[in-house]
Amino acid sequence: MPALEGMRILDMTQYEAGTSCTQALAWLGAEVVKIEPPGDGDPGRAVGLSPNRDYSAYFCNWNANKRSMALNLASTEGHDLLLQLVPRFDVFVENYGPGVAERLKVDYETLKAVHPSLIYARLKGFGTSGPYSHYKSYDMIAQAAAGAFSVTGEANGAPLVPGPTTGDSGTGVQLGMAILAAYIQKLRSGNGQEIEISMQEAMTYYMRTRIATGSKWGSQATRRNGNVQGLPPVNIYPCKPFGPNDWVYIMPITAGQWDELCVAIDRSDLIVDERFAGLEERRENADALHDIFTAWTSERTKHDVMQILGDAGVPCSACLDTEELHSDPHLVERGFIHHIDHPGHGEVPLLGFAPRLSESEVEIERAPLLGEHTDDVLAEELGLETKEITALRQSGIVA
Repeated sequence: MPALEGMRILDMTQYEAGTSCTQALAWLGAEVVKIEPPGDGDPGRAVGLSPNRDYSAYFCNWNANKRSMALNLASTEGHDLLLQLVPRFDVFVENYGPGVAERLKVDYETLKAVHPSLIYARLKGFGTSGPYSHYKSYDMIAQAAAGAFSVTGEANGAPLVPGPTTGDSGTGVQLGMAILAAYIQKLRSGNGQEIEISMQEAMTYYMRTRIATGSKWGSQATRRNGNVQGLPPVNIYPCKPFGPNDWVYIMPITAGQWDELCVAIDRSDLIVDERFAGLEERRENADALHDIFTAWTSERTKHDVMQILGDAGVPCSACLDTEELHSDPHLVERGFIHHIDHPGHGEVPLLGFAPRLSESEVEIERAPLLGEHTDDVLAEELGLETKEITALRQSGIVA
């Protein structure tokens, strides 16, 4: 059975931070009904390179395994329908900008009045209190505010934007964990509660190693020298055929791994070379060491380097690009790449979800079209008949 079978979530999230949270819970078996405004729906539907401006690849990647109901909350009738739905669900999740939930009258106190044991989860850029609470935020805003930019880039260069969107999805996963904790507590006590998470604060969780190893209890951590994130020869090295992502990252951090690296490239002489006898010597002769390994990797592809060094026990990885990620033989063999048929996109690859539960299985399903399940939700949850639903649609309350 799905681990979260029976858990029911009303999802009023948009873009990525909130949608990543509810998708993760859906992939663990929770039933998620996404509430969207008629017309354009979640603005994430139009994000990205897809020519389909209401069902983009971005939206499909963050909204799998959900149902969509298009509901006009600006209307009295639409708001009343939402209040009728709330008591039938365990959790309500929103990540609107500052003050929006209050203006829409879907704040915690309003929903708690109709469902006292509701778990109400809200995700905000800077939280709901403090000097920044009225500031708007997106992923990179949260990362900048949490220090991620400050430790990324060349030592003497400008801060750099990190590639992964951990400000959004990293916050979403933490919120999902908090919701699960509140759900377990509710099963024990019968009580609901309000959950608030700040993207800035959540992002600092992923900064703890850089804070701990790059500064002293709150002092300023400096940017390291780009890809040099440890002692030489830890670095990134070029490989054939020298395309933009034909690189391999090598990270030997123990004495044993250093020895294994030297043996793997047929340079056992380096183990006894006085220039590289210890950590300090390797640091002093970093340029010479880098040239040696660059010469070796440059004669091979990144995949060959990864196999040779990986088999030898040396931590390393080819720098996979996003195309290679979807065809990586390791991920394919593990069943992590799913092929899903999406309207307008056809059958396309979709990456899976990392947690694997031996006693729970949930098949990945495509993201919903806008309002695709409106009729079903109204009929199943509120017992409305076809003529009533038709009247609501004609009046623009649902779509």
